[in-house]
Amino acid sequence: MNISINGSVLEGGGQILRNSVTLSALSGKAIHIHQIRNGRKPPGLKNQHRTGLQLAAEIASAKLTGATNGSTEIEFTPGALKTPGDFVADSVTAGSTTLLLQIALPLLLFASQPSKTPSRLTLKGGTNATHAPQIDYTENVFLPFVRRFFGIRTELQVNRRGYYPKGGGEVLFSVTPLSQCLKSFGLLERGNVRCIKGIAHFAKLPGHIGPSMVDGAKKLLSVRLAEDSSSSIPIEIQSRRERNDNTVGAGSGVVLWAELEGGGIIGGSAVGTKGIDASLLGEKAAQDLLRGLDAGGCVDEWLEDQIIIFMALAEGDSAILCGKGELQLHTRTAIWVAEQLTEARFNTEQLESGHTIIRCKGIGYRPSASSDIPC
Repeated sequence: MNISINGSVLEGGGQILRNSVTLSALSGKAIHIHQIRNGRKPPGLKNQHRTGLQLAAEIASAKLTGATNGSTEIEFTPGALKTPGDFVADSVTAGSTTLLLQIALPLLLFASQPSKTPSRLTLKGGTNATHAPQIDYTENVFLPFVRRFFGIRTELQVNRRGYYPKGGGEVLFSVTPLSQCLKSFGLLERGNVRCIKGIAHFAKLPGHIGPSMVDGAKKLLSVRLAEDSSSSIPIEIQSRRERNDNTVGAGSGVVLWAELEGGGIIGGSAVGTKGIDASLLGEKAAQDLLRGLDAGGCVDEWLEDQIIIFMALAEGDSAILCGKGELQLHTRTAIWVAEQLTEARFNTEQLESGHTIIRCKGIGYRPSASSDIPC
């Protein structure tokens, strides 16, 4: 009997779809997701969501029904996870490659026959767009974090950038299957900011765009950090101009990250739009980073929700100090999905300071066909 998942709960967007299908594939539990993206205009699946579902179905040898553009319900009946191999997914549009990675990465980590041979995942579509992590955020914030705290080994190579609205980007991921269960972690001490790094990327635009984005970000960060810290914090932001033959359309963006003494990392970003001044774009990314730093957690709100699924799958107890205020809707949604489809259990603790600690008792997942994986 299929487990029924209401796609309109909480955040009510594509995240429910991605996390549900991934956990369905890993657990072997068939699911029926209805009211998909019910609150969006228009509701239902877009190219990006359909492509992600088809990719998951291929990796998990699954039967997939209802996965057409505009559909508001699908059924996903998983089979056996495939052995490490080569997989390709193309959203055709500027659909986010980083969101496609979110659905595929946990599946490739638990290949049915773990080996030292990595899977190769080629994702085509948008690399730098709004409403999704930029590929530079994934490369410099998300992947370093999961490598350090969960033991996940991946490599990323941007073959071609794809800016909105043309897309056309291509990213190659190399994912090494796990030889043991995901390890749990505790990150409750933030520490001071060790350094700030960043990338200001642009393509098919005048040469002054990159340095202007860098200057805008550096000026704002320097002023704020001088006010808040008695010691100098190194700031290193690179300007990167893409070759004209290495991108389909013109575009720009800035991704910044602050490395913390406790091992945490905070990201901030902004994507260029028509008519926005380059220096203001740099300032916008700096403001986003400063908001994350001001919240006082060990991770930013975007990293916070992306690691929930790994906390659920890990062996033992994990804990993470998050920023002040209520947990973000995306984070609460990720927790809800994990508890619907696994035996993982989460609880949150509100501190007097206003910060929140997320704690999770993970399931120590390993595929049933891979009982020799130690936990």
